[in-house]
Amino acid sequence: MERFSTSLLGEAKTLLLATDGSHFSEGAIQEAIFFGQACRARVIVLHVVNAQAESIGAANFAVRQGREALAPHLDHIRIMARDSGVEVEVVVIGSTKPEKTIVEQARLRQADVILMGRHGRTGRVSLLVGKMTAKVIAQGFPRVLVAPKDFIITGSHILLAVNDFPNSRRAAQEALSLGRTCTTLQRMTVMAVARREGERLPAQALVDEVCAQAHREEMPLSCDSLVEVGDPVEMIVAAARERRADMILLGGRGKGGVAKMLKGHVTENVIGRAHCAVLVVTT
Repeated sequence: MERFSTSLLGEAKTLLLATDGSHFSEGAIQEAIFFGQACRARVIVLHVVNAQAESIGAANFAVRQGREALAPHLDHIRIMARDSGVEVEVVVIGSTKPEKTIVEQARLRQADVILMGRHGRTGRVSLLVGKMTAKVIAQGFPRVLVAPKDFIITGSHILLAVNDFPNSRRAAQEALSLGRTCTTLQRMTVMAVARREGERLPAQALVDEVCAQAHREEMPLSCDSLVEVGDPVEMIVAAARERRADMILLGGRGKGGVAKMLKGHVTENVIGRAHCAVLVVTT
């Protein structure tokens, strides 16, 4: 697969890579270094040690152990960054709530995007996505990019999945923004999934609204509309694969939010089953 220099994360200046040290983080590491180079962005490499300890001393000891255990992994990332000319900062911190700490660190360091890995494609959703990745997404950080282990983003084709909820509209604006700024983006598929045939027309209207805006702005890419009837997860995953999209954009549930399209954890299921990276956008 050809690799382009892409601005598919827009004008991101700080990326936070959350790594657990496992091979499931490899895809996210590769994308963090690549986007760090393409966007000329700083990369914060964060490892959070789950420090469930009875005392401060015990917690500090757990963090030291975690740092020592991951030293080869973190050194490997440093070398990759150095060889790519990417500014990197490595942070190891202890927490009893790692998912909250990841988001807190991202906000503290003014990260534009959190990048995380994804597990394999078999088993329960919690194992597919990874429990920590799912928990971080549930915190409602504005942009979380989940990258599978063996996939490379080229920046040529995105699939935007829309519904009529605020975070989906935010995802649509994100996609349109990428259409304005990403010179490698050649094609955008805008997709809505109706649960039943009687809901097809409202779904079509959502898709048409996004494509009409892209046409009005004369964006230099093709904007294809797609409306399907059925299970959202099945339809989104199949469309992304058949059309060879290299990134899916969709709106997350947001912290405490419940969206019609996202009942049954559609976001997590799409992430777990998609062949490509998924960018989850929330407000």
